[in-house]
Amino acid sequence: MDLGLDGKVAVVTGASKGIGLAITAALVGEGATVVAGARSSSPALDELVAGGSVRFVPVDLSAPEAPAALVGHAAALGGLDILINNVGAVGLRTEGFVAVTDEMWLATLNLSFLAAVRTTRAAIPVLLARGAGNVVTIGSVNAFLPDPGVIDYSAAKAAIWNLSKSLSKEYGAQHIRFNTISPGPVATDLWLGEHGVAATIAQRRGVDVAVARDEAIAAQGGFETGRFTQPAEVADLALLLASDRAGNVTGADFVIDGGLVKTL
Repeated sequence: MDLGLDGKVAVVTGASKGIGLAITAALVGEGATVVAGARSSSPALDELVAGGSVRFVPVDLSAPEAPAALVGHAAALGGLDILINNVGAVGLRTEGFVAVTDEMWLATLNLSFLAAVRTTRAAIPVLLARGAGNVVTIGSVNAFLPDPGVIDYSAAKAAIWNLSKSLSKEYGAQHIRFNTISPGPVATDLWLGEHGVAATIAQRRGVDVAVARDEAIAAQGGFETGRFTQPAEVADLALLLASDRAGNVTGADFVIDGGLVKTL
């Protein structure tokens, strides 16, 4: 299927690993040019940069001025067609709600919500100048599957969903589409890395990492597919939403969780 992304310019946040890296690679594979923002690069991202279709911009998107600076690199390339808001972080709150400080709340909301707000705000004028565009934001099933262990992250992702829906109403007539993707656990460092969710739970409970991982998934009802989602699967969905193949899809959220969420 030709997605018609050849020659498009995209900005991807959190692009050096995990879902962001997979989306960056997929966009390059479709012929797009990508401005890849992240605090630091990675060997895999460096390979894509060497191929000539990716411009890596070292940027800390928790800084208020950073998102506009990142979008400026796309504007310097002549315009912007696609924004992928992917950057975010989660911290486990194992000591309960009252132990989650203002500083923790502000850090989570800043990176997992306000970074998307600021990047989108900077991108919209550039997208409007192009005459059309797409914004795809990576959310989480925690937006509607609240978990006290990630209470601040869940709230931030619920806000992401609301933001995208609101913007779809404001800019639909101007041919800018806004959609979100809500992954369940994905096979990335966030879940499976040395300092990921499973390893953190295992250390605090004194159990094996595999045991902690399986118990955490079972507590949510388990996967019907029996496996984690792969980053490339999220990337494929993101590219479809960013293409004209989904040209009348806006204000929507797409769950990719292996059957984890059982509610209608």
